[in-house]
Amino acid sequence: MIEFFFDCSSPWTYLAFHNIQPLAKEFGAEITWRPILVGGIFNTINPSVYATRETPVPAKLNYQKKDMADWARSAGLAIKMRPTVFPVNSVKAMRGCIHLAPEGKLVPFARAVFEIYWGEDKDISQDAVLTEVCQRVGVDPQKFFAGIGGQAIKDQLKANTDEVMARGGFGSPTIYVDKTDMYFGNDRMPLICEALARRKEQAA
Repeated sequence: MIEFFFDCSSPWTYLAFHNIQPLAKEFGAEITWRPILVGGIFNTINPSVYATRETPVPAKLNYQKKDMADWARSAGLAIKMRPTVFPVNSVKAMRGCIHLAPEGKLVPFARAVFEIYWGEDKDISQDAVLTEVCQRVGVDPQKFFAGIGGQAIKDQLKANTDEVMARGGFGSPTIYVDKTDMYFGNDRMPLICEALARRKEQAA
């Protein structure tokens, strides 16, 4: 019922990842987690993100920092608005999410990646940091790194990224209710809640 296309390199995605889980539980909705590479989206269809980073509007940037702090406080999360390494190469982490999904460890692994990057300011592109993430969630690091190097994992990450663009997505998080009803960003949670409520009423 809910598809959640995401990249752990986005702080707004961290918020949405946290906030959508209790919402889905409230409505008995299953979440299908779809790891992507948001950089691939920016490079392909949304290069305006890079332009904004190069020439930010100071007033807007200052507000974004406040907005992020407000949302993080509301969610009870520790989020550093600008980590030391930003933007970060999240490809190994996102391949890891795909690799661990069959074991039922995608969610705890992704949560730990979000926490260690956005909360603890550690570079998730580094093998040592991902090793620490693996240890936190009970994953064998050696098997992990062997697994994420598989061609099928690489192909799936690209396929997910291509798919969300083909379906109208342009960033992370992109969320769908019943395949076609698309929402972008953490601040759309109230609208997703309403969509799930409507669906529940129609099914009654």
